[in-house]
Amino acid sequence: MEHYHKLSNVETTFSAIKNKFVETLKSKNRTAQINDNEMLCKIIAYNITVLIRVMIEKEVVNDFSNDLEE
Repeated sequence: MEHYHKLSNVETTFSAIKNKFVETLKSKNRTAQINDNEMLCKIIAYNITVLIRVMIEKEVVNDFSNDLEE
């Protein structure tokens, strides 16, 4: 059951990424798709959108300008 739960989480995440962004990769050949950072960029962008949504839902406020002054 533990293995199924992990697999289910991964499949759900990839499905959400495909729904939020275009399902296909822009790279022309398979090697470029594997070695390119295109999918990694989509995953990072998806994680950022999830983080923003959670921050809004939980009403988390962070002043990032203080981090720049140090």
